[in-house]
Amino acid sequence: MQRTQVRTVTPDDEERMRRFLAGLSLHTQTLRFFTGVSAPSAALVRTLLAVDEQREALVATDGDGEIVAHAMSFQGGGCSDVEIAVVVADAWQGQGLGPRLVDALLFGAALRGARTVGMDVMGENRRVLRLVRRLWPDARMRVESGTVEVTAMIDQLAYLRNKVLVPHH
Repeated sequence: MQRTQVRTVTPDDEERMRRFLAGLSLHTQTLRFFTGVSAPSAALVRTLLAVDEQREALVATDGDGEIVAHAMSFQGGGCSDVEIAVVVADAWQGQGLGPRLVDALLFGAALRGARTVGMDVMGENRRVLRLVRRLWPDARMRVESGTVEVTAMIDQLAYLRNKVLVPHH
């Protein structure tokens, strides 16, 4: 796997985010946004870069600082404590970036007291549904209009123990 850095988004990421979104295949765009976004609007880019007390947004960047993956979470809405969404550039899929970003989002959510995570996944997105089954074997999945609504428990103790309480060497 090529070297990547995961970090919180910044306002300076606007043009990099626009290039990232435009570079996604129509298939990947549709799996994430449920529609194509070949010409991403300024409003969409701003939404993906928004960070506040309810929203967290992360990117993975390559060695040149270009965005190769994006993940976001929103607390305070829906059927779970935190809703998440992730998209990885086509050339970077299958290299572990998705699970790495999910892990980082859930760590932050657990620190803020979230106990459940939710996400909407297109039924044809087999890769993400396999990931969900692996990460959360007890997740509840409800199919509605071609979309799978996933709700799972966040193991807060495991996140806190593994990320905060265990010293890293």
